[in-house]
Amino acid sequence: MIKSELVHRIASRNPQLFQRDVENIVNAILDEITNALARGDRVELRGFGAFSVKKRDPRVGRNPRTGEPVKVDGKSVPFFKTGKEMRERLNDGEL
Repeated sequence: MIKSELVHRIASRNPQLFQRDVENIVNAILDEITNALARGDRVELRGFGAFSVKKRDPRVGRNPRTGEPVKVDGKSVPFFKTGKEMRERLNDGEL
């Protein structure tokens, strides 16, 4: 599912809301999650999961074409861990 499909599904389940308002709400939620992660905060949505940032140390990689070593800088990457309720639904096949 892509963001526009999510907006469309939410708007169709809530006919009292305009689709552009639903789109603004979805964008605001995603922006807030992104901003929190950029600050180094953890975002937990009970029953869904938790977003956090993990640090990757610098390392020496390999150029796949030539095979020669390449220095790879350290970086921060987003990480998502599913919540218990979501994990149980996925494993029980209750989609």
